[in-house]
Amino acid sequence: MLSSITMLPPAGIALLYGDGELMPFLISLACTFTAGFIFWLPVKSIRKELRLRDGFVVVVLFWLVLGLSGALPLYLSENPFVSFTDAVFESMSGLTTTGATVLVGIDDLPHAILFYRQQLQWLGGMGIIVLAVAVLPMLGVGGMQLYRAETPGPMKDTKLTPRITETAKALWYIYLSLTVACSLAYWLAGMNAFDAIGHAFSTIAIGGFSTHDASIGYFQNPMIEVIAVIFMFMAGINFALHFVAWRNTNIKHYFQDPEVRTYTTILLVASVITTGYLYYSGTMKDDFWGALHHGVFQTISIGTTTGFTTTAYFEWPTFLPVMLIFISFIGACAGSTGGGMKVIRFMLLLRQGKREILRLIHPNAQISIKIGGKSMSPRVIESVWGFFAAYVAAFSIMLLILMMTGLDQVTAFSAVAACMNNLGPGLGDVGEHYANISDTAKWVLAFAMLLGRLEIFTLLVLLSPGFWRR
Repeated sequence: MLSSITMLPPAGIALLYGDGELMPFLISLACTFTAGFIFWLPVKSIRKELRLRDGFVVVVLFWLVLGLSGALPLYLSENPFVSFTDAVFESMSGLTTTGATVLVGIDDLPHAILFYRQQLQWLGGMGIIVLAVAVLPMLGVGGMQLYRAETPGPMKDTKLTPRITETAKALWYIYLSLTVACSLAYWLAGMNAFDAIGHAFSTIAIGGFSTHDASIGYFQNPMIEVIAVIFMFMAGINFALHFVAWRNTNIKHYFQDPEVRTYTTILLVASVITTGYLYYSGTMKDDFWGALHHGVFQTISIGTTTGFTTTAYFEWPTFLPVMLIFISFIGACAGSTGGGMKVIRFMLLLRQGKREILRLIHPNAQISIKIGGKSMSPRVIESVWGFFAAYVAAFSIMLLILMMTGLDQVTAFSAVAACMNNLGPGLGDVGEHYANISDTAKWVLAFAMLLGRLEIFTLLVLLSPGFWRR
């Protein structure tokens, strides 16, 4: 019922611009509110403590139900005129901040629809922050579960308490403040107010939806690209660190955090490689600044799993697009709006690999894995390997299904990677959009978005028979 209220802002935009898209949002509001009311009415007087199992169901249903109900305005709209499958794909992509789109001719869409797509990502992004910082640690899954012992602040809470409620409220303020700051920066750099707000929604949510087909490249403005890079980088950092910095009015935590240092190093090295290869391979010959700004922008955009583009990066020399897709597997920091496996898991996988090599040399040595000077428990290392195994298995199955639908290897691989990592743009036939793939492929990729956003285990646990046994 509360989510139905989110139909009001785009309805207001429809009235403001007179683009004829008012009724889809009013009908969607009525349907969503009515459905919620029908479900709520029989149990309105029941008060029970949520069990651990209930938590998993609530988290999955949150994204599943809102993803389906969010498709209503798109399905009811005459512009764009899309199928139910396309409407669900677009809605799920927005809410999970993936940024993969099936819409073509975005520049010609009504303002209300454009605003709604951006708003979906912004609301989804804030939901992700609360989920990652407050809810998933309570359930014992997610990147923050690995990291909460090392980071001061909200991660030390293991259940939903008033303190976590206050933390979630503070995170909302931080998220809103970053959005306002990003909007103002875009506006001052030359965007109109509508584009500035829409792109700020998408930037802070690390979503990637744009109000133009050419994405950020539409503006041909280096200052706008610099602003986008700064805010994408900030949104990819653990929001719990933003919370600590805000509470203590001190930024030293950013420099002390090993995950942020690794995150920065990965993006910096990848930016240098991309820029150098673009320049010296002749792709942007005699244009070093062009190579620099396109190279850095695309690296930060894809590395943080945002998905904005300034140029057709999928047409670059084969090595670069594939390298950038691989970087999206690492993704952003735990507790951010970014996707991917998260930097903390990547760090632990590398250190575990190093430890196994040392054990071959020194079989009897007791070698601990440390993050930030603190030894990680064997349980954490096991969970990382379990996550990685489940990730690879799920990825492989969905890749094979997509190839069964007729997609070539490059398209299928990049589509699963882009959706499971919540990145958006892929390679091959899905470099520009996902409109031309089959409905079966779209449903598989919508599931991949949900799987990646819920950190795999949260969703897979509901599919296991043991979960439903009494």
